[in-house]
Amino acid sequence: MILTASIRKTNFYNKNLSNLNFVKNEMINKIIGVGVVKWIVKNTFFKFLNQKLKFDRKMNISDVKNIRNEMNKSEIDHLFAFIFVVIFVIVQLYNQKYLLAFIILFVNIIMNLYPSLLQQQNKRRIDKLIFRFEKSKPTK
Repeated sequence: MILTASIRKTNFYNKNLSNLNFVKNEMINKIIGVGVVKWIVKNTFFKFLNQKLKFDRKMNISDVKNIRNEMNKSEIDHLFAFIFVVIFVIVQLYNQKYLLAFIILFVNIIMNLYPSLLQQQNKRRIDKLIFRFEKSKPTK
C-alpha cells in the first residue's frame, strides 16, 4: 500500500495503470469464475470492506467518476499485493516448500487477483455508463 500510494501521483499510474484490462472478454471472465467472486463480494461480509465503492441510482456523473477512481485504487492495491505475495511464493519454491507455496499462491489468487479482475470488469461497465452519459449530454 505504501508503494501504490507513492506512485499514485505519477504519469505511469495515471496513463498506464488506471486503464489496465487483463481480460477484456466477458465470456472469459465468466469461464474463470469472476462472477462467483462477484456474488461472494455482494452477498457476504466482504461487502462491508470498502464502503467507498457503493453505487446508488441517484448519483451524478462526478460521483460515478469518483467511484471509478476508488475502484482503480483498489484494483492497483490488489495487483501490487498479488505481486508481493508471488515473490514470497517464489522464495518458498526455491526453498522446496512446494505445498506451502501452492497454498499461498491459491489463496493469493482468490484474495488478490480475482478482486482485481472484478474491479476491471466493473470499471468497464462504469466506462460504458460514463460514455453514454457524456454522449447524451446536450452540447452548448
